[in-house]
Amino acid sequence: MRLLDSVRVAARRRHLSRRTEEAYVDWVRRFVHHHGTQHPNEMGEAEISDFLSSLAVRGRVSAPTQNQAISALIFLYRDVIGRRIERPETFVRARTPKKLPVVLTPAEVRQILERLTGVKWLVATLLYGTGMRLLETLQLRIKDVDFARNEILVRRAKGGRDRVTMLPLSVQPQLRRHLLTVKAQHQRDVECDAGWVALPHALDRKYPSAGREWAWQWVFPATRIRPHPNSGRRSRHHLHESALQRAMKEAVRVSGITKHATCHTLRHSFATHLLEAGYDIRTVQELLGHRSLRTTMLYTHVLNRGGLGVRSPADDLAAATTKIDV
Repeated sequence: MRLLDSVRVAARRRHLSRRTEEAYVDWVRRFVHHHGTQHPNEMGEAEISDFLSSLAVRGRVSAPTQNQAISALIFLYRDVIGRRIERPETFVRARTPKKLPVVLTPAEVRQILERLTGVKWLVATLLYGTGMRLLETLQLRIKDVDFARNEILVRRAKGGRDRVTMLPLSVQPQLRRHLLTVKAQHQRDVECDAGWVALPHALDRKYPSAGREWAWQWVFPATRIRPHPNSGRRSRHHLHESALQRAMKEAVRVSGITKHATCHTLRHSFATHLLEAGYDIRTVQELLGHRSLRTTMLYTHVLNRGGLGVRSPADDLAAATTKIDV
C-alpha cells in the first residue's frame, strides 16, 4: 500500500474527521518532498526537526500551523509506520503574536443580518445566537435540533466532543418554516431515487436505511444532488461553507463596517456580548465548547468598557472640568 493511502486508512481507523485526514496527508506529502521523496522509514527525529525549522524560517508559518505539522508527523510514525517518535524539541519554533479577536457591536451585527436573506440569514443568525462555528452549524442534522427544550446538540465539535447550546427563541419560527421546505424537498428526492445522506462511522452498515430517514438529514442541505464518492448513491451534502463566507463578506462591505469581520466574528461577538450581559464565564465556556477556561478569558479583554475594562482617568478629569465650567 502506498504511504499516503496508509495514512488515510490509519486516520479512518482512528475515526479522525475528514478534514484532519486531508491535513495529515498533506503534511506527510510535504515532509517527504522536503527530503527529496525519501521514505519516512529512512528518516527520524533529525529530519523532522529540519522540516519543522524550515516551516518557521522559510515558510514563516504560525505556531498553530507548525503544531499541526508536528501532530501529523507523530501520527505518521506512531500509527502508520509503527515507530515511537518523541515530540521533537530541537527545532526553530514559530512565534505568533497574541491577537485579540475582532468583535462586532450589537448594532453592527444587526446591520449585517439586515443585508442577508433566506438560508444565509438563518445560518448567520444561528452563528450569532448560539456561538457555533460555521461548519458546526452547517453539519447540523434534523435530530440535533430540539424545539421542545430550546436546545441544539452540537455533535463531534472541535476535539471530537459533543456539547449543548441554546436554540434562540427569536429564530424558531423561521427555522420551522425552513425545515418544512427541506422536508418537502427530501420527500421529492426520495421519490426520484435519491434522498440519501452520509452517516458517521459505520452506521450506514449497521442501519442500511438510516441514510434516507428524515432525522438524519442535514438542516442546511446543498442545492444539488450528487453521487456519493464512496457509495455512489444520489445524495445531498450539506451547504458548502464558502457560500456563507462570500455572503458575509459582501454584507460587511455593503454595511460600510471597516472591521475585518468573518463568519467566525459572529461567534466572538456572541461570547463577548454574553459576558457584557453579566453571564458567568464558565457558562460561556460550556456554550462555546472550550476545553480551557484560558481560551474563554480572552473575551474579557475585548469587553465594551475601554482598554482591559478600565475607566480612563482622563474621563474623570473631563467630568470634573465640566462641573467647574458649569
